[in-house]
Amino acid sequence: MRIFVVDDNPHVLALMQRSLQPHGEVEAYHDGGEALDRATASPPDLIVTDYRMKGLDGKSLLFRIKGQAQTKDVPVLLVATRADIEESLQDVAGQVEDFITKPFYARDLVQKAKRTLDKVYIARKQAESAASGGAFRGRLSEMNIMDLFQSMEMGAKTCLMTISDGVDTGQIYFGEGQVYHCVMGDVKGDEVVNRIAKWPDGTFEISFSAPRSEEKTTTTGTQGLLMEALRLLDEANK
Repeated sequence: MRIFVVDDNPHVLALMQRSLQPHGEVEAYHDGGEALDRATASPPDLIVTDYRMKGLDGKSLLFRIKGQAQTKDVPVLLVATRADIEESLQDVAGQVEDFITKPFYARDLVQKAKRTLDKVYIARKQAESAASGGAFRGRLSEMNIMDLFQSMEMGAKTCLMTISDGVDTGQIYFGEGQVYHCVMGDVKGDEVVNRIAKWPDGTFEISFSAPRSEEKTTTTGTQGLLMEALRLLDEANK
C-alpha cells in the first residue's frame, strides 16, 4: 500500500512518515503542489495532509485530488485543529475519509490510517473476487477480527465471512456492514463473536457472492458486538 504524507513542518512530517512506515510504502512531501503532481502521475492508496500549509494548503489539495478522474477515489485524511474542523472545514466533511485533530498522538494517526487502508484493501480484494468468481482469504495474524469487522462496516459490505481456528468454524453474515447472523455448530448469535474474538490466529474467507441468510440471531450491530467481545476479553485477561 502506498501512502503520501504532506506537511510543511519537517518535524511533523517526519513523525507521520515514521509512524506509518510499518503499514505501507510512505512518500513524504513538504509541499502540497508537489504531492498533487506525484499523485496525478501515480495515485497512492491514501493521502494524509495537514490543512494549514504555505502554497497549496490541505483543503485546496483535497479539492484538486477529488476533482481529477485519476485521483478522485483516493481517500484523504485531513489534519487540522478542532477550531478549523468546526469553523473552516465543515464544507469538506463529506469528501474527507476522516479528520485527525491536532495536536495528535501517533497512535491515533496510525489507527485512522490503518482503518482506511484496510477498507481500500478489502474493496480491492472484493473487486478481484468478483472478477474471478472466488473468495478473499487470509489469516487473522495479518488482519484481526476488529480490523475485519470495522472494514466491513466502513465499506457497508454484504457478505459471508467464514473464520476458523483449525478446530471450530464460525460463519458471520453481514448486511450493509452490519452483522445480523452468526453460527458456529450449535451456537448462534452474539456468543459466536465472543468466542472468535479470543482466537490468537486462524484463517478467514470472505465471499461477497454468497446467498444472504434469512436468519437474524444477533442482538446488536457490528460495533456493539465488537465492544462486548473486547470487554469480555479484557475481563478474562485480568
